[in-house]
Formats: sequence, structure tokens, C-alpha cells
Amino acid sequence: MKLSSEQVAQYLREHPQFFDEYAGMLADIQISYPHDGRTIPISERQIIALRDKNHILQNKLGELVRFGEENGVLNQKMHRLTVMLLTSTRLSDLLHGLHFNLREDFSIPHFALRLWNTVAEDPALPEFTQTSADIHIVAESLLRPYCGPHVLEEIKNWFGESAVRLRSFAMAPLRVEQTIGLLVMGSEDPQRFYPEMGTLYLAQLGELVSAALARYRPAG
Repeated sequence: MKLSSEQVAQYLREHPQFFDEYAGMLADIQISYPHDGRTIPISERQIIALRDKNHILQNKLGELVRFGEENGVLNQKMHRLTVMLLTSTRLSDLLHGLHFNLREDFSIPHFALRLWNTVAEDPALPEFTQTSADIHIVAESLLRPYCGPHVLEEIKNWFGESAVRLRSFAMAPLRVEQTIGLLVMGSEDPQRFYPEMGTLYLAQLGELVSAALARYRPAG
């Protein structure tokens, strides 16, 4: 009776002592080499399989190390931003520091912010430019940051002459008990802010800025 490959494999799994009883036979078994078709001893094939598995594990470990290093660098940048937000004593300094950190630390040259329900230290600041009801609706509707290619035309206009070059955007609502503004970042790279990307750090950024701006809410 001819046995199938599955039956042979099942037998070997159920009778591991077979390899003890026929240990010498293993040295004589020749199997195909995975890369060029020639035959090699089964022991050499096992070494190759272990080497390939080790290579895969090393690559995965390298990825984990790189991710850890990238997250460490990002955490340092968030820390510097947090310190700036906490130590700014004037709203204009806070806004200037935010622009500087996003541009220099996070490499985001295109950034816009609009505020409402906040005391305007200097009404001439672009952050206090009057916004339409549509902008307020967008900010209210965002349960988490938005990333993607589409924003309202009014938001694009916040970026001035740079607007025509921008291909992706990130929007984070600013809330302190109520919505007080909208933070928007733009990029000329269509893949810088894409819909499937993680938004954890963007959400944290919005929360940090919101908490810092809470000091400038109208009394009562």
C-alpha cells in the first residue's frame, strides 16, 4: 500500500522514536536545495532553515529597534514642545513657539491655527481672524484628528500662496470644555498626512495646545 505524504508526516509526528531507531539513515537522506534544485543532506537543509529563520528574526528585531529609536526621538520633541507651552507667559510667545517647534522639530513648514472663545491678546494676530460657521462645524465634528487630502477651501486660504502646492493635511480640534479652535498642518507630500496613518501624537499635540490655551479663556 502506497502511503501519502500526509500519512508519512503524521506517522513521524506520532512516532518520534523513529529517528532514534534509524539515526544513521538520516545522514543518507538527500533532499532538494531550496535555491538551485541540487540535493543536499537533510542535516544541511536543517542548518539552512535555521539560518533563514535567524535572518528573519534579526530583521524583525532591527525593525523593532528602529521603531523604538524613532519613538524616542519623537518623545523628545514632544517633551520640548510641552516645556515651551508650559513656560510661555504671553499668548504671542506661545503661538510663536508653537510655530517654531512645528517647523524646526517636526519639519512642518506649513501650519495654520484659528482660535475663538479665547482672549485676543493682539486681535491683529492671524490666529484670531474671524472664521465661518463651517469651520466651527468642522472642528466640532472631529472626534479625533483628520489626515488626508481634503479640507475646506476656506482652510486652504489660511496658507496663502503656499495653498496651491499643498497635497495633504492634518487637522486637530482644540477643546477646553468647549471647542476653542482648529489646528491645521499641510504638506506638499501627498503621503505626509494620509487617511490610514496613526493619529496618537496628533491627538496629544491637540490636547497639549488646548491645555496651554486654557489660560487665555474669557473669565466665566
